[in-house]
Amino acid sequence: MWRYLAGGVAIIALIAAGFMVFSGKARPGPILPPQPLAQVAGTVTSDTLPDAAPEATEKTREQKRFDRYDKDRDAKITRDEYLTQRRKAYARLDVDGDGKLSFDEWAVKATTKFVDADRDKSGTMTAPEFATTAVKRKGPSRVNCPPTQAVAEES
Repeated sequence: MWRYLAGGVAIIALIAAGFMVFSGKARPGPILPPQPLAQVAGTVTSDTLPDAAPEATEKTREQKRFDRYDKDRDAKITRDEYLTQRRKAYARLDVDGDGKLSFDEWAVKATTKFVDADRDKSGTMTAPEFATTAVKRKGPSRVNCPPTQAVAEES
């Protein structure tokens, strides 16, 4: 019987605690009082905002990939343009040049990557060794800038 009584008291206590938590003034007030707009220098109003956001001029990754395939720059990729890239990749994998890929030829890149990463030649990779196998993405393309005057004077 005392279990039921203790359970009832616990439920009433939880309800009371919940009521106190949710009805209390736990919400923080503003840190700083709002300033009148006349006092704020250089405010941005809806009148000073542009109608549309400027468009990005930098090409997306997919646009760059499209341009690599589109050799004649006609904004269309023909079957031959597409397959040229695939043939080059296939030829790199077909080591013996028989026109067929065996599993060993296909897996040679992964096997080579594992052997190169396993610095201590233990047959296993530690976490730092495994980190060296991550795909390295190319950074942003560099713009060919003219040489500076100091470099030009040395030449």
